[in-house]
Formats: sequence, structure tokens, C-alpha cells
Amino acid sequence: MKKTNIGTRAIWAGEKDSLAFGATQVPVVHSVSFGYDDMDEWYDVAVGKKEGHIYGRNTNPTVQAFEEKIRILEDAEAATSFSTGMAAISNTLGTLLFPGDRIVSIKDTYGGTNKIFTEFLPKQQVEVVLCDTGDHEAIEEEVRKGCKVLYLESPTNPTVKITDIKRMAKVAKEVDAIVVVDNTFATPVNQNPLALGADLVIHSATKFLGGHADALGGALCGSKELVEKVYHYREINGATLDPMAAYLLLRGMKTLKLRIDRQNDNALAIARHLKTFEAVDQVFYPGLEEHKGHDIAKEQMNGFGGMLSFSVKGGMETVRNLLPKLKYSNRAANLGAVETIVGPARTTSHVECTPEERAAMGIPEGLVRYSAGIEDIEDLKHDLDQAFQSLKSTVTVNG
Repeated sequence: MKKTNIGTRAIWAGEKDSLAFGATQVPVVHSVSFGYDDMDEWYDVAVGKKEGHIYGRNTNPTVQAFEEKIRILEDAEAATSFSTGMAAISNTLGTLLFPGDRIVSIKDTYGGTNKIFTEFLPKQQVEVVLCDTGDHEAIEEEVRKGCKVLYLESPTNPTVKITDIKRMAKVAKEVDAIVVVDNTFATPVNQNPLALGADLVIHSATKFLGGHADALGGALCGSKELVEKVYHYREINGATLDPMAAYLLLRGMKTLKLRIDRQNDNALAIARHLKTFEAVDQVFYPGLEEHKGHDIAKEQMNGFGGMLSFSVKGGMETVRNLLPKLKYSNRAANLGAVETIVGPARTTSHVECTPEERAAMGIPEGLVRYSAGIEDIEDLKHDLDQAFQSLKSTVTVNG
């Protein structure tokens, strides 16, 4: 039978077994516990010998439907879920790493992830090595010294740098390292890290998967063996996805392909448009041919994503004057929604970091993260035109 395309899978995958009473939509099951009259059946479900649910911290029918949908979209053996994207990251690393272990990653990971690397893991006697993003030779050299985990994020948040996942996965296999990839920015529509050699794929489902900025959630996909280990860690530590959030994420994912296609187009058009403004110092988007990672992105991605960033001359003074003038964007610490969202890295992706830490990661204080929505592109371009035009009368931008 022909494998359905991802747009069809986004709508239909993982839902049929969770339907009830002839409904065409997955129900929201709020029950904390699930009862059994047969004590032996209850035991079999509790120890995993039989399918079923016993307690909401462990599993839930609505949550299970969400997990099955993302599992199918990522073409993985198994999937589990979490209360947030950071819960997915921290629970995965908490499962895999022990005192004395070594993890290799890149310097440009999301700010919360970077804090785990620089603040929390060292306290647990885990050796952390952070390489310059894009320096594949340096990463290979560190991996060959031995490591338990190779953790990648591509594209990165917020400067959308690209790492060659297939190349890095190949070297990781030489030392039996587990390859974990944060695929939040790309989504399964634009990139499938498991097909490129990764062992585990992480999502902040809060972002593009849900797409409507109304539900927190995280997901992990990969081999059954590894996912079950992380699930056990999560069920004991309690970072459980709420059933209502799971329902909202399921509903949002039905339009994932439509939204991502539009956001891919809008982001590329905005990136090109931003280059026309004198006040813009630099534009970061892998869809631009001059982007350092463009060729790799073109090879391993189906689309370049809905995220871009740009730096402005005049730094934060320019940002303070520019962003409030945009009419069709939310100034907020989120991304991946149907509405365009803008914000400086210092109050969004890397608010946890000091100015010095951000500078060390190549994030200027005048950097603006731009999450392209699904609005009409001409309206978004006109909105930028009027904002930058107004800027000229309120602030002097030095070259």
C-alpha cells in the first residue's frame, strides 16, 4: 500500500483508536484514574503486559493519540510526551547521562538548553563540550574522543545555524554515542532527523506543532528501547502532558503541512525583503543563498522553515523603537504560531543568559527573532515598510 503524504498523515494519523461513541474527533479524557473490576487485568495493564491506562501521570487516551500522531509523522518506532519542550529536553538528558559521562554539543542551542549544559549538568559531574556551530571538524574531533551523547539543534534558535546531521550521526556511531536532535524549528514537514541517522528527535510541541500559541507540550521520538527508558524517567518524575493540551496540539497538527508551507514561503520572502532596509545590518535565514549553511540545509531539509532573525544598526535602541511600530505581529516570547511573532533574543530565546554569554554565542543585543505567520505576505512586507519608515523619524541609525 502506498505510504500517504505528510499532509494527509498530519490529519489522520494516530486518531482512529482513540475515537469513541461514533465521534470523528479525539475526546478529551480528563479522568485521573481508570478503574478495573478484574484484579488480574488491572495488574497486567499496570505492568505493561496489556494495553490500557491506570493513572494519568503515566498514560492517558488523549495524550496517547498525540504521541501516536507525532510518532507517525517522524516515522519513529515509539514516541512519548511531556508537559513542555524543556521537560522533553531535561528528561531525555536526565535519562541518558550519569556522573562521569561526556556530552558533546554546539554553542548555539536554545538558551534553556544551554543553561542545562553550562549550569546543571556540570553539577552532576557530567563533562560538557560545546563546539562552534558549523565547525564540523571540531565536533568530529570531540566526538571521536568519546562521548555518551551528541546533542544537536538544527536550525538553531535564534540565529538559524545549520549542522550536517547525517555527517555528525555517522561519526557518533563510531563511538556508540546516542544522537539527539532538537527538530522544533524544522518540524517533521521540513526535516526528519531519524532518516538522517539520529537516534532521538525532540520537539517543543508548543511551537509549530500546535501552531496556535494556546498549549504547552513536548515530544520525543525514536527507537522503542530509548523512548521507553525516557518514558519511565518521565512517569516517575511527573512532567506529564495535560489531556486538554494534548487535544489542542492534536487539533493544531491537522493543519501542520498547510501552515508550514505558508510559513516557509513567508519567511523566505521576509528575509529577502529585510535585506533592502538600510537599518538592517544582517539577515539570518538558511533559505538565503549567502547563508553559511544554505547548501547543507538544501540537502537535508524539505523547506527552510518559518524562523529567521536579523540584526539592526543601533542595537537595542533601534529595536525599542522598531518593534512597537509593527502592527501585524505579537511582541512575545514564543514562535511557530499562525500569527507573526517578533522579539529580541535577550527577552526570548536567551533571556536566561548574560549579555556576555549571548555575545560569546554570536547573538548581538540588536538581534530580532522573527517567526513568520501565515498572514498575507504583502501585508507583512508593508508592515515592515511602515515600521522602518517611521524609524527614520524617531531614531538616528548609525552605519
